[in-house]
Amino acid sequence: MRAGKLDHVITIEAVSDGVPDAYGVSEPAWSAFATVRAQILQQTTDEYLRGYGEGSATVVSFRLRWIDGVTVKHRVIRTGVAFNIREIKEIGRRAGLELRCEEIRE
Repeated sequence: MRAGKLDHVITIEAVSDGVPDAYGVSEPAWSAFATVRAQILQQTTDEYLRGYGEGSATVVSFRLRWIDGVTVKHRVIRTGVAFNIREIKEIGRRAGLELRCEEIRE
């Protein structure tokens, strides 16, 4: 993995329990787990039909150096856009990670 190809900065965030309000309901809060440099391998947008109508999904693959503890429960932030991690692939023996992510649409 060449350092010159890691030309994007991404933040990996972890979810934590939020502070409960007066009714005992807590919203999950996201906090930074790691900020790293990454390479974008592939970025595609697919359109499809679902039961509720048309939809589209932006899928991005990031390659980065190894970070211990990254799971599919984390999410990736790149230029203010949030992505759910769908798949994690180990590159070599802890040399790097390939994260396959899907954009969160709200």
